[in-house]
Amino acid sequence: MLAFTSAQLDAWLALMLWPFARILALLASAPITGDTQFPAMSKIGLAVIITAVVAPTLPLPAVDPGSGAGLLLLARETAIGIAMGLAMRIVFAGITMAGDVIGLQMGLAFAQFYDPQSNSQEAVIGQYLNLLATLTFLSLNGHLVMISTLIESFQAVPVAAADGGQWLLLAQSGGMVVRAALWLSLPLIATLLVINAALGVLTRSAPQLNIFAIGFPITMIVGFAALMLALPYCMPAMEKLFESGFGLMLQVAR
Repeated sequence: MLAFTSAQLDAWLALMLWPFARILALLASAPITGDTQFPAMSKIGLAVIITAVVAPTLPLPAVDPGSGAGLLLLARETAIGIAMGLAMRIVFAGITMAGDVIGLQMGLAFAQFYDPQSNSQEAVIGQYLNLLATLTFLSLNGHLVMISTLIESFQAVPVAAADGGQWLLLAQSGGMVVRAALWLSLPLIATLLVINAALGVLTRSAPQLNIFAIGFPITMIVGFAALMLALPYCMPAMEKLFESGFGLMLQVAR
């Protein structure tokens, strides 16, 4: 008959518990896996598989999981995972914001659809760029790089040395949302600004002209044409944003 001591059970539990907390927290807060349509059981199963592969190679502290220090360490690992996931989600928020700004300039701010990823109403252009960013992220194997960065974080920040994540750095990195949105939307904003200025001059020169009847379709046509021409240049920009997000994940963990 097999017999196990409480010390052995605590060691086996600690081997899986703390890495599992960081991995599951990241999967629950990161883009794609953290979306509401991604099944919860799939998140847990994926976290268990990654933990089973990674945990035996990690140096873990000799702390009782049920003690106060063990529970504090569990909270720290969870905080680090959430911070790393939010760091990557900042990039997607900037891309979505760029689409919202473009839609506002095109006059499509009223065209909103339900977005299951954010569980809210999103402008149609913002949702389109968000889907484009998701497909680009997957085509570049960004999900694999994200998991690789997560595993690398265990080497850069071991469980025993975890400090709970740099939440101040994560808050300061919120400006990346505005920078990313401005970077992606600036060409279309400049184009639509020229069109709106031309329509303004046309209105002053011909007051009897119904600007609402011709301005809205012209703005939409030029906006969609400019968006179509700018799409090939959006892919390299998104790739650089994803690289910045991966670097921010490790910085936040440290």
